[in-house]
Amino acid sequence: MQHLDQLKNLVIMASADGALSEREIAMLVDRCSEMGLDEADLGKAVEFALSDQASLKLPKSREEQISMLEDMMKIMAADGVLSEVEKRLFALAAAKMGIDKAELESLIDRLVGKK
Repeated sequence: MQHLDQLKNLVIMASADGALSEREIAMLVDRCSEMGLDEADLGKAVEFALSDQASLKLPKSREEQISMLEDMMKIMAADGVLSEVEKRLFALAAAKMGIDKAELESLIDRLVGKK
């Protein structure tokens, strides 16, 4: 999966509740840098996420799928509020990628520091 597509997915998730908080923006900027993308790429991702064409591009490999879900969970939690639209978008993405309940629970436990 292309890094720009991954960034677009994150911006779609971050903006799903209708607003981008400072913490979400900071996280997106950091993630952008980690992926080797620049400010122009972030601008493209934001423009795409706010357009009528906005849609998640789901990765094919299980490793990329898990990575995307991890990033989506982090961005959902960044502003301290888990909105219903964010939860539905996350659940839909997980379902479309065939992530079962046990795998999802394991991922959530790992991200919140449980064993």
